[in-house]
Amino acid sequence: MNSPSPEAPKPSLTRRLFLGFNLTGIGALFAGTFVQTVRYLKPNVLFEPEPVFKAGAPDKYFEGTVTFLAKRSVFLVRDAKGFRALSAICTHLGCTVKPTPGGFDCPCHGSKFDPQGEVQSGPAPKPLACFEIRLTDSGELLVDTTRIVGKDFVLKV
Repeated sequence: MNSPSPEAPKPSLTRRLFLGFNLTGIGALFAGTFVQTVRYLKPNVLFEPEPVFKAGAPDKYFEGTVTFLAKRSVFLVRDAKGFRALSAICTHLGCTVKPTPGGFDCPCHGSKFDPQGEVQSGPAPKPLACFEIRLTDSGELLVDTTRIVGKDFVLKV
Protein backbone atom coordinates (compact mmCIF):
# COMPACT_ATOMS: atom_id res chain seq x y z
CA MET A 1 0.00 0.00 0.00
CA ASN A 2 1.06 3.41 -0.83
CA SER A 3 0.94 5.79 2.03
CA PRO A 4 -0.02 9.32 1.27
CA SER A 5 2.99 11.57 1.02
CA PRO A 6 3.07 14.20 3.69
CA GLU A 7 2.52 17.68 2.35
CA ALA A 8 5.26 20.19 2.82
CA PRO A 9 4.37 22.56 5.65
CA LYS A 10 3.23 25.95 4.44
CA PRO A 11 5.41 28.79 5.64
CA SER A 12 3.69 30.89 8.31
CA LEU A 13 4.91 34.10 6.73
CA THR A 14 4.28 34.22 3.04
CA ARG A 15 5.82 36.75 0.71
CA ARG A 16 2.44 38.44 0.22
CA LEU A 17 1.88 38.70 4.01
CA PHE A 18 5.41 40.08 4.52
CA LEU A 19 4.86 42.81 1.91
CA GLY A 20 1.46 43.62 3.42
CA PHE A 21 3.00 44.12 6.85
CA ASN A 22 5.72 46.36 5.41
CA LEU A 23 3.29 48.47 3.43
CA THR A 24 1.04 48.85 6.46
CA GLY A 25 4.01 49.96 8.59
CA ILE A 26 5.18 52.43 5.96
CA GLY A 27 1.64 53.82 5.67
CA ALA A 28 1.41 54.26 9.44
CA LEU A 29 4.80 56.00 9.45
CA PHE A 30 3.71 58.47 6.78
CA ALA A 31 0.35 59.06 8.50
CA GLY A 32 2.09 59.80 11.82
CA THR A 33 4.55 62.12 10.11
CA PHE A 34 1.70 63.93 8.36
CA VAL A 35 -0.25 64.38 11.61
CA GLN A 36 2.81 65.73 13.44
CA THR A 37 3.60 68.10 10.58
CA VAL A 38 0.07 69.51 10.67
CA ARG A 39 0.29 69.92 14.46
CA TYR A 40 3.62 71.72 14.04
CA LEU A 41 2.20 74.14 11.48
CA LYS A 42 -0.89 74.96 13.57
CA PRO A 43 -0.18 77.81 16.03
CA ASN A 44 0.04 76.60 19.61
CA VAL A 45 -0.62 79.81 21.53
CA LEU A 46 -1.24 80.09 25.24
CA PHE A 47 -3.70 82.88 25.87
CA GLU A 48 -3.05 84.38 29.27
CA PRO A 49 -5.28 86.96 30.89
CA GLU A 50 -4.26 90.60 30.73
CA PRO A 51 -1.96 91.51 33.63
CA VAL A 52 -3.88 94.75 34.27
CA PHE A 53 -7.61 94.33 34.80
CA LYS A 54 -10.67 96.02 36.24
CA ALA A 55 -12.21 94.42 39.31
CA GLY A 56 -15.44 96.41 39.44
CA ALA A 57 -16.76 99.13 41.70
CA PRO A 58 -15.44 99.36 45.29
CA ASP A 59 -18.95 99.19 46.76
CA LYS A 60 -19.26 95.68 45.27
CA TYR A 61 -16.89 94.46 48.02
CA PHE A 62 -17.87 94.62 51.67
CA GLU A 63 -15.51 95.43 54.51
CA GLY A 64 -13.93 92.32 56.05
CA THR A 65 -14.21 90.19 52.91
CA VAL A 66 -11.66 88.28 50.87
CA THR A 67 -12.78 87.77 47.27
CA PHE A 68 -11.03 85.23 45.06
CA LEU A 69 -10.76 86.31 41.41
CA ALA A 70 -10.17 82.82 39.97
CA LYS A 71 -9.38 83.79 36.37
CA ARG A 72 -6.65 86.13 37.63
CA SER A 73 -5.40 84.10 40.63
CA VAL A 74 -5.75 87.16 42.83
CA PHE A 75 -7.39 87.76 46.20
CA LEU A 76 -9.04 91.14 46.62
CA VAL A 77 -8.99 91.93 50.34
CA ARG A 78 -11.06 94.72 51.83
CA ASP A 79 -10.56 95.54 55.47
CA ALA A 80 -11.00 98.65 57.65
CA LYS A 81 -7.89 100.25 56.11
CA GLY A 82 -8.95 99.75 52.47
CA PHE A 83 -8.18 97.42 49.54
CA ARG A 84 -5.23 95.12 48.88
CA ALA A 85 -4.65 92.70 46.00
CA LEU A 86 -2.72 89.56 46.95
CA SER A 87 -1.46 86.81 44.69
CA ALA A 88 -3.21 83.48 45.18
CA ILE A 89 -0.09 81.58 44.06
CA CYS A 90 2.00 79.95 46.78
CA THR A 91 5.67 80.93 46.59
CA HIS A 92 6.77 77.37 47.31
CA LEU A 93 5.66 75.40 44.21
CA GLY A 94 2.90 77.50 42.66
CA CYS A 95 -0.22 75.93 44.14
CA THR A 96 -3.33 78.07 44.63
CA VAL A 97 -3.74 79.02 48.28
CA LYS A 98 -7.11 78.99 50.02
CA PRO A 99 -8.44 81.70 52.36
CA THR A 100 -8.91 80.75 56.01
CA PRO A 101 -10.02 82.77 59.04
CA GLY A 102 -6.36 83.25 60.00
CA GLY A 103 -5.07 84.15 56.53
CA PHE A 104 -4.27 81.76 53.68
CA ASP A 105 -3.25 78.09 53.57
CA CYS A 106 -1.57 76.14 50.80
CA PRO A 107 -3.38 72.80 50.41
CA CYS A 108 -0.43 71.16 48.63
CA HIS A 109 2.41 71.35 51.14
CA GLY A 110 0.99 73.10 54.21
CA SER A 111 2.41 76.61 54.00
CA LYS A 112 0.46 79.14 56.04
CA PHE A 113 0.24 82.87 55.41
CA ASP A 114 -1.23 85.64 57.57
CA PRO A 115 -3.95 88.01 56.23
CA GLN A 116 -1.22 90.29 54.79
CA GLY A 117 0.38 87.35 52.93
CA GLU A 118 3.43 86.98 55.19
CA VAL A 119 4.71 83.44 55.76
CA GLN A 120 3.66 82.00 59.13
CA SER A 121 4.97 78.48 58.50
CA GLY A 122 6.83 76.93 55.58
CA PRO A 123 7.92 75.46 53.30
CA ALA A 124 7.07 78.67 51.37
CA PRO A 125 10.26 80.77 51.20
CA LYS A 126 8.63 84.16 50.52
CA PRO A 127 5.38 85.97 51.27
CA LEU A 128 2.54 86.19 48.77
CA ALA A 129 3.03 88.98 46.25
CA CYS A 130 1.00 92.15 46.81
CA PHE A 131 -0.07 93.90 43.59
CA GLU A 132 -0.75 97.56 42.92
CA ILE A 133 -4.42 98.50 43.03
CA ARG A 134 -5.86 101.90 42.12
CA LEU A 135 -9.05 103.58 40.97
CA THR A 136 -9.77 104.33 37.32
CA ASP A 137 -11.26 107.66 36.22
CA SER A 138 -14.66 105.97 36.15
CA GLY A 139 -14.28 104.85 39.79
CA GLU A 140 -13.54 101.15 39.22
CA LEU A 141 -10.80 99.16 40.94
CA LEU A 142 -7.83 98.47 38.66
CA VAL A 143 -5.37 95.70 39.62
CA ASP A 144 -1.90 95.69 38.02
CA THR A 145 -0.22 92.28 38.50
CA THR A 146 2.98 93.54 36.83
CA ARG A 147 3.65 95.95 39.69
CA ILE A 148 4.47 94.39 43.04
CA VAL A 149 4.11 96.73 46.00
CA GLY A 150 4.97 96.53 49.69
CA LYS A 151 2.74 94.86 52.27
CA ASP A 152 1.85 98.27 53.71
CA PHE A 153 0.30 99.39 50.39
CA VAL A 154 -3.46 99.91 50.81
CA LEU A 155 -5.92 101.68 48.53
CA LYS A 156 -8.11 103.87 50.69
CA VAL A 157 -11.56 104.43 49.24
